[in-house]
Amino acid sequence: MAAAAGLFLAAGCSSGGDSGPGEAAGGVRVVEKGKLTTCTHLPYPPFQFEQNGKVVGFDVALIDLVAQKLDVEQKILDTPFENFKTGAFLNSGQCDLAAAGMTITDERKKNVDFSVPYFDATQALLATKKSGITSLADVKAKAKKLGAQAETTGESYAKAQGFDPVAFESSDAVLNGLRTGQVDAVVIDYPVVQGWLKDPANASEFVLGQNIETGEKYGFSVKKGNTALLAAIDKAVTDAKADGTYKKIYEQWIGPLPQATS
Repeated sequence: MAAAAGLFLAAGCSSGGDSGPGEAAGGVRVVEKGKLTTCTHLPYPPFQFEQNGKVVGFDVALIDLVAQKLDVEQKILDTPFENFKTGAFLNSGQCDLAAAGMTITDERKKNVDFSVPYFDATQALLATKKSGITSLADVKAKAKKLGAQAETTGESYAKAQGFDPVAFESSDAVLNGLRTGQVDAVVIDYPVVQGWLKDPANASEFVLGQNIETGEKYGFSVKKGNTALLAAIDKAVTDAKADGTYKKIYEQWIGPLPQATS
């Protein structure tokens, strides 16, 4: 289950020393000296999750590149996902940026500034094998229960298609809801489903239904007007795509890099 808001989780080495605001390389202001504090919502594999007591994943690895360029260490703060839509933890000065497998939307742009897109995303339908569901049309025709993670674009998509999905607080809760029969199928980001189906127990119980192309792109977000940090994030992502580092990170945490991704 997701950790409570306010829990600090070190993504790198152990922290210590002055905990007040500071300045990173290039004059970038940070909320804690020597740290780049990242708001996220755990767990959301393969983007961010705990493994052997450490927070790891695709997003974590990319923001580590930003931290390295700024000559600081990434520090992760687990927060409720709804705060990413409002930018609350950025505006209050608790975090420097948010990295949470978050889709760039016009609505969210009203409250935060987004980096260049770093991931092309799609939604997917995952259902129990016994349900016989392979599409959203099946869910409707069979009058089955659909689930999604609360406050996500998956939930928004399901509602836009005329469903009233059961909302779960975290991706772990989504999977548990499917496993315990609270719902018969769920709509969630395809890479998350990919990760789940790598587990033989899940693969034997669930089936991947339709892949839903929504044209979504993920971005990292910063407080409105924080141009210095935004430029540093953009440069780290762009450089990683150019020098092959992005491809290496993608293949480590997600799988083969699609041809269209550069």
